[in-house]
Amino acid sequence: MRELRPLQALGLSAMAEAVYLALVEQGPQTSAELADRSALVGSPLECLQHAVAELSDIGLVSCTDGRLTAQPPRAVLEAVAERRAREARIAYESATALSRFWLDHTSGSSYVEVVDSSHGHMAVQRRVHDEAVAEVRGLSIGPVGRGDRVPEVSLGLLDALDRGIAYRVVYGADILQDPKALAVAHECVDRGEQARVFPDVALNVLVCDDRFAVVGVTAPDRTGHHSIVVQPSGLLDGLIGVFESYWRMAVPLASTGEVFESGTSSMNGHRQLLSYLSAGLTDESIARELGVSERTVARRIARMQEMLGARTRFQLGVQASRRGWL
Repeated sequence: MRELRPLQALGLSAMAEAVYLALVEQGPQTSAELADRSALVGSPLECLQHAVAELSDIGLVSCTDGRLTAQPPRAVLEAVAERRAREARIAYESATALSRFWLDHTSGSSYVEVVDSSHGHMAVQRRVHDEAVAEVRGLSIGPVGRGDRVPEVSLGLLDALDRGIAYRVVYGADILQDPKALAVAHECVDRGEQARVFPDVALNVLVCDDRFAVVGVTAPDRTGHHSIVVQPSGLLDGLIGVFESYWRMAVPLASTGEVFESGTSSMNGHRQLLSYLSAGLTDESIARELGVSERTVARRIARMQEMLGARTRFQLGVQASRRGWL
């Protein structure tokens, strides 16, 4: 039971969930008694009081004569689910009505919507992951210009992977220069994402099935991000075509479990290295991705040049292509 986090999934705090579980397991208690329990020792009293207020607001905890009692969860949480479903229906209906009003009173396009706030940008990105039914395709410039922001997996992405949504993403090669960003990409790959790398990804795009796309842009003052939501149209078809072009040119991003083979007879190792070279990655980027030194990369390339009688890397690519290594 302790491993489950159903209340946090509903938006309650970790403390609120810990308090509820303690009350279920140990019976009615006062706030002071809760503070003495091993799982909650060291928690400030005001934090406990805030957690109790969270639980009381939705009806999961009642208080009689200063003692807190956990209430049965099913009826309470089913009511929460019904209310949220009703709110979601109203939100969709409102979006339709307001969009029609917007188009009637502005010169905006019927298939392009600009979301000019960072909060809205995050919301429409989350919508891609939540609403996808088959596939999400993405282009990511990478960590360039992120400043002090710590790279992290987009909200909802891992949940979408877990429910079987296929992900194909092309990352800019700069991701190979940023260990934290690369670790985030590897986390997604290890969970089932298909990822590739290309040196010059020009824009950030997420395509939800074939239904709509979200193009991310930096705000004019560079303090946040805005989005352009593209509905079914020639523009959406064009964005899908751009993605597929990048996908064909890009090279696979290995999962953390894949090991670079060092044997001179390893054809897979040769092909892997040649694919990175053909995509224009630098020795430094290749070394970072393969988990070896630049010297090892240079030595492997020199060895292949010797094997194929190529004096330059260009000739190496030509000879490798002729032999079907690429």
